[in-house]
Formats: sequence, C-alpha cells, structure tokens
Amino acid sequence: MRLLVTGGAGFIGSEFVRATLRGVLPSSSGTHITVLDKLTYSGNELNLAPIADLQNYRFVQGDICDGDLVDDVVAGHDAIVHFAAETHVDRSIEGAASFVCTNALGTQVLLEAASRHRLGRFVHISTDEVYGSISEGAWTEASPVAPNAPYAAAKAAGDLLALAWHRTRKLDVVVTRCTNNYGPYQYPEKLIPLFTTNLLDGQQVPVYGDGHNRRQWLHVSDHCRAIQLVLLGGRPGEVYHIGGGTELTNLELTERILDACGAGWDMVRHVPDRLGHDLRYSLDTTKIHTELGYSPRVAFEDGLAETVEWYRTHRGWWEPLKNPDKAAGSPTDAGR
Repeated sequence: MRLLVTGGAGFIGSEFVRATLRGVLPSSSGTHITVLDKLTYSGNELNLAPIADLQNYRFVQGDICDGDLVDDVVAGHDAIVHFAAETHVDRSIEGAASFVCTNALGTQVLLEAASRHRLGRFVHISTDEVYGSISEGAWTEASPVAPNAPYAAAKAAGDLLALAWHRTRKLDVVVTRCTNNYGPYQYPEKLIPLFTTNLLDGQQVPVYGDGHNRRQWLHVSDHCRAIQLVLLGGRPGEVYHIGGGTELTNLELTERILDACGAGWDMVRHVPDRLGHDLRYSLDTTKIHTELGYSPRVAFEDGLAETVEWYRTHRGWWEPLKNPDKAAGSPTDAGR
C-alpha cells in the first residue's frame, strides 16, 4: 500500500508512521509512506528521525491548504490517513483563524484531491471534543456533534465535510474520534508532558479551576493500532470511537504525575479556568470492539510511567521546545 499521512511529523501522526514502517501495526509490512507536514510549532522532523533513512519513506514539507501541492502529492497513493490539524484549545480561543483554515479548508482540499485521484480510502482523524460536554453516560457514534471550543468546532466541520464527500462523491471515507492521548513525542503544551517537564525542572504545574474536569486517557500506540484496524477494515461512511477506558479528573491525573515524578502537592498551583471549559468527555467504544476486535492494551499506570521516563531521558528533545521565559506554560486537558 502507498499511504499518504498528513501531519505525520506531529505527536500521533509520527507514532503512526514509525509503527507502520517498523511493521508493528497489523498488516503494515511493505507499506510505503509519504508524510506531508507543514512543520508548524508542533510538527517536528526529529519525531521521524528513527525511520528517516528507510527507502519506503518520503517527507514533503507543505500546507494541506495548498491545492496545487496537495494535488501533486496525492497522485500515486492508495489511501490517506489525515492527522494534520491545529489542535490546542487555548490557542483556538486566542485566535481561531488558523484552526478554521487547516481543520476545515485543508480537509476540503484533501478531499477534493482524493476524489480526483480516486483514492481507495480516506481516514479522517478527529476528536471526542466535537460532541461538547456530557455529564454522565457516554456518546455513541450516532450522537450529534455540539462543539464548544473553536478548535472542536473546526474539527467538527472537517468531520462533516469528510462524511459529505462519502455521501455525495462516493469517496471511501471513514472518521475516527478519539479520547485524550498521551505518550512520547507529545508537544509540551499538553497536560501530561507539560506537567512532567515542569516537575523535572522543579517548577509548579498549573491546574485549571477546581481540577474536577474529567477525561478518558489512551496511550498513543493503542490509538494508532485502532487507526490501522479502521484503515484496513472499517466500513465506508462510518464513524468509529477510539477510547482508553481510563477516566480521571484532572486532579486525579495530577496526583499520578506527581507520584511518578516524586513530587508533592506543594508543586501545584490553581489558575483561572479556561473559557467554556467542557466538564467531561466520554466515548462508547462498543462499535470498534465488536466490528474490528479492538481493545486498548497499555494499562494507564504502565503507560504513564514509561512516558514520564521518556521525558526524563529525552531532555534534548523537549527542552528546545519550551519557551524559557514561560517555562510554566499554560495548562490544557487536550491530549491530541
């Protein structure tokens, strides 16, 4: 298979590329991958260094909103796995334009090219945040989207465009929506790497509001295995939820990170809550389990310990990414 991976230099995209080209994912042997990535602040070619010399890998730097470039790159591929997105909720509240451009317009440009070149499959990677907030129970794939943050609204627009292309253009589209991810190579503005790297530097960690917001957590390797199963066996025009099953309040998560880093509660400071902060996300994952046999494999306790150790031993990766004037960063609960 000749696969185009957009946003492949980011956190989740680079994990998918590395795992595919190493033959770790199901039926991934022999896959050729082209990565298309703009290399914005959170895209990092160092994330792809472990596989950069492989003959079945190619990197193209460029913007998915560039129609001519996208058309050239898409030609000759069998499928697209579309990770490229602006993702940080706080940044979307401060300025939404780039989120709309990339997450909605960029998706439309890719869909147009995929239709012209008659690609066999288009996997659109999305988020549980498109549903808004849920106080109890869990969303199913039939639940209506009701996003609150500009980031989530722009992602929902991309989702709906992708599904519309399936209905009107008969493009083989599948959409995945995932819970918060964690693991190595995650840009240190997100909660787990931000808190971990702050604590490793002896700095406090910022917790929004009362810390009672709840999220489900999934190791990035489990997410990528699920994406591969959807790529190979998902039904056209369908949405699949990918979840981790470990639901924690931000305070509960903070306690676990403190323990993993050998720190106490004196290293925590509460900060004003985010505007429109969703209280809780929860996905029903029955569909992907029943249809594709997917269940997460990495226990949260093990995955968190391994992640903290990765940041402890890879200072050369994350230290240049953190602004020394704002080393405490801004808190977030987005794991994407």
